[in-house]
Amino acid sequence: MKAVELKLFKPKAVRARPADREGQEQTALMREIELRYPDAFALMYHVPNGGHRHKAVAAKLKGQGVKAGVPDLVLPMARGGFFGLYIEFKATIDPAPVSTSQHAYIDRLNLQGYLAIVCRGHFDAVEQLRAYLRMEPTRVAV
Repeated sequence: MKAVELKLFKPKAVRARPADREGQEQTALMREIELRYPDAFALMYHVPNGGHRHKAVAAKLKGQGVKAGVPDLVLPMARGGFFGLYIEFKATIDPAPVSTSQHAYIDRLNLQGYLAIVCRGHFDAVEQLRAYLRMEPTRVAV
């Protein structure tokens, strides 16, 4: 009779999924904007450019107009001589760096008459939004 070799089951190490701190903070930010500034909330929207996607999906979205570097939040409300506000939102804890494509896009938006900024966390974004909304509405001559 041959000896039977037993292979012991060795479980794989379980890794915790990384927390989406930026997403969590941005959700809290949008809730606060909804409560404090309902008119701004009605117009503000998120540009879902980030995240990891399958290559085929990424290629499809790129063909449909997704561009690297576009800021996370857009407020198409003209104030202070600007045509609108763009916010590149970064988490307070473990913030991702501002990428080269994000810097370039922010610069292009500012050259076109928008106020495009980087906010580090929920509280910074609320303060910047508050300051923007306190500006006089931009008047357009028709």
